[in-house]
Amino acid sequence: MFMLDKLNSYIQLKQQIHDALRVQNPDWVEPSGNCPTCDSYESRFAKLLGLSNRTNSVIPSDAALEGIL
Repeated sequence: MFMLDKLNSYIQLKQQIHDALRVQNPDWVEPSGNCPTCDSYESRFAKLLGLSNRTNSVIPSDAALEGIL
């Protein structure tokens, strides 16, 4: 249960950061809805947390999360 709580906390924090970047920087959002700068910040955040180099991370990728949620 602890791991699920940890995963949910990470997902919520990631979404809050994603939303805040888009609201605070609407000029970064392309007409298609993509935001490469936001993606870059999210990637850097994962690196800072040490998640990007783990092969068996507790935190799954976004693609893996789609199957869970």
